[in-house]
Amino acid sequence: MVQKTSNAFIAASWVALGAGTVGYIAGLARAEMLLNEKGYYFTVLMFGLFAVVSLQKSVRDRLENLPVTDIYYGICWFGTILSIVLLTVGLWNATILPSEKGFYAFAFLLALFGAISVQKNTRDNMSFTNE
Repeated sequence: MVQKTSNAFIAASWVALGAGTVGYIAGLARAEMLLNEKGYYFTVLMFGLFAVVSLQKSVRDRLENLPVTDIYYGICWFGTILSIVLLTVGLWNATILPSEKGFYAFAFLLALFGAISVQKNTRDNMSFTNE
């Protein structure tokens, strides 16, 4: 039995994506770090968001027996893991307070979770509009 995604979960997914992304970017805007450091963290966020959306789509395509090449599937996993590693290395070496490091880590993970959930909801609800 396939059910349409509830409006509450759709809203929660968008809130997670928005809170994570806006919180992360707001933290960067207010941070006392060089512009190139802010650029690094912003780029890692954008790369991570793209990677998880692409990964979610390729995983879902495989579950639905749609063709996805092994190389693309591997690149999606690699990009997702690399974005998390890049953030971890950046925060490990950053000269900011531990509380700031935690804030960026959790905002990043919340944004990634939100992006995956929004992509899943979008994909789930596409099947209902195509019927």
